Amino acid sequence: MRGEEAAPTPMVDQLPLPLDWPAPDTQPYLVSPANAALLRHLDGWRDWPTMAVLVTGPRKSGRSLLARGFALRTGGELADDAQGADEELLFHAWNRAQANRRPLILVADEGPPAWEVALPDLRSRLAATPHFRLAEPDEALMAALIEKLASDRGLAAPPELVRYLVPRIERSYWGLHRAIEALDGLAFAHRQRLTVPLARRALMALGVIDLSHGDE
Repeated sequence: MRGEEAAPTPMVDQLPLPLDWPAPDTQPYLVSPANAALLRHLDGWRDWPTMAVLVTGPRKSGRSLLARGFALRTGGELADDAQGADEELLFHAWNRAQANRRPLILVADEGPPAWEVALPDLRSRLAATPHFRLAEPDEALMAALIEKLASDRGLAAPPELVRYLVPRIERSYWGLHRAIEALDGLAFAHRQRLTVPLARRALMALGVIDLSHGDE
């Protein structure tokens, strides 16, 4: 763990919280219609009647980054990958959140009933917990994420590259990360900046486009 990271929240003894992530304001979370409802809900956490929230959605969506930032900012508790956590610990964490008026944020791939909860007391508490599902990225978020993910790798994504990629790559967080990784690999191998011709080669290598049939 890096020395400059924030101190552990009270969650650590019950539900292990990784502490090797930057503070929330060093990695701003991009806002779009895909996540705006959840962000509005988190902003009003002091007025929650139930001091817990369940966040589900695609992997690579930034859900864990958002949840960690929220827990650090509010002094709340976090259960990342909640579906794999001990149900007794989740049950006690939920009760503790209500007693202390400090939020519990649960992150999972799916909510009940797809998340099969064996402990009846936990099942009833999850039924009373607001549930927000992050959607796959819309076009505006795709464009912003291309720029951000490229920047995170020390690369500049010019506007013409972003306009080329958005309609051609899979409209999902996974597809987006896969495309940026392919671009980064080609740029590194050829020691060149990001360009539309380089993007064509990367997408062809991924099987996304077939240059033999033309690509504008």
